Amino acid sequence: MHPKALLDLCTELVRLVLKFDHPADAIVSRYFRDHRALGPRERATLAETVYAVLRQKLRFEKLAHSGSGPKERRLAILGFAAPRELLRAALSEAEAHWLQQCDQVQPGQLLDQHRHNLPDWLAQALSEQLGEQFWPLVDSLNQSAGLDLRVNTQLAKREAVQKELQAAGIRAELTPYSPWGLRVDGKPALNKLQAFTRGAIEVQDEGSQLLALLLDAHRGEMVVDFCAGAGGKTLAIGAAMRNTGRLYAFDISAHRLDALKPRLARSGLSNVHPAAIAHERDDRIKRLAGKIDRVLVDAPCSGLGTLRRNPDLKWRQGPQALQEMAVKQAAILSSAARLLKPGGRLVYATCSLLAQENEDIASAFSTAHPDFSVLPVADLLAGLKLASPASLCSGGSDGRQYLRLWPHLHQTDGFFAAIWQKN
Repeated sequence: MHPKALLDLCTELVRLVLKFDHPADAIVSRYFRDHRALGPRERATLAETVYAVLRQKLRFEKLAHSGSGPKERRLAILGFAAPRELLRAALSEAEAHWLQQCDQVQPGQLLDQHRHNLPDWLAQALSEQLGEQFWPLVDSLNQSAGLDLRVNTQLAKREAVQKELQAAGIRAELTPYSPWGLRVDGKPALNKLQAFTRGAIEVQDEGSQLLALLLDAHRGEMVVDFCAGAGGKTLAIGAAMRNTGRLYAFDISAHRLDALKPRLARSGLSNVHPAAIAHERDDRIKRLAGKIDRVLVDAPCSGLGTLRRNPDLKWRQGPQALQEMAVKQAAILSSAARLLKPGGRLVYATCSLLAQENEDIASAFSTAHPDFSVLPVADLLAGLKLASPASLCSGGSDGRQYLRLWPHLHQTDGFFAAIWQKN
């Protein structure tokens, strides 16, 4: 495709995404369905250009003021995810001169808001929470995320899959914490690999794998994944149970559960039972009250721990939405807790960075439910023989109470988990 035509398409897609009326990944996917003639390289350039604009939106908008022509085109030029030689071939002389001037702007010349590229409310919350770690986090959030895989231990061993990927020309390293994980270089077409089609691997961030590990579900138990979604953690839990017992995958979205079906078929698991529920007080929940050994509540949340993958989330939410989300999270956690039998384990988790959705919810639950005892996560990780358990935790008098994963420290998405045992 001629560079000018490619830049025009990038401009069009940037314009559509910046309306923020739908998630960016959904808009990009729909655009590709409507433009089926695009090749893999063109699709990669389009997608990465859009995500670069979303990550660097405030900085790019500041630089765009000095240019001319449609704003979306100037933003697309600044974020263009292809070699500069290709971009220059698409630019007018005036645009090339403007871009050269933009390239000479140093980070130290920018205001903080144009460096961190976060809405004010979020920048303030994270800065207060993190102190001197704020800027390292910001730097990591403005990068694209890596690609982690979980090996289905029911069907394969991690080292064997690593060698299989290497034979296919894909370099993969063992993840430093999860015993199930592989970290892959680049973004290969995994769905064409035999390891994928036979169910030996699933795409899953290492942090998400650790949540399934912390549930520590055993053979023959009754287990509930309370907010299963598309089932990534469900499948990891089912494999950890060695395909025994009974694992309920609940979600209020039948559409999301439908996405679990092909993955479940590949996995070889027969102990997983997906079920759509109307709400957290559904009759299905009442019938199981007091009967369950383990419950994972991977609660609906802002998703701000996934900003490397979903940078539009920071522009599509605000403080009011966070307050409403916290009310929902507390209600879901309280309802899920009713499922547990004495001695049962409850795991509350989010992929949020904010204490409002994490520590605050956990602390309030502990206060309201004296029949549940907090289990220090660092001790559980040590019992699972994970490396450097204390480095993955925070909170409590000794900093060992909660799981706290950060992109800039652990090279995972941002994750939180609190764990209780029913007395």
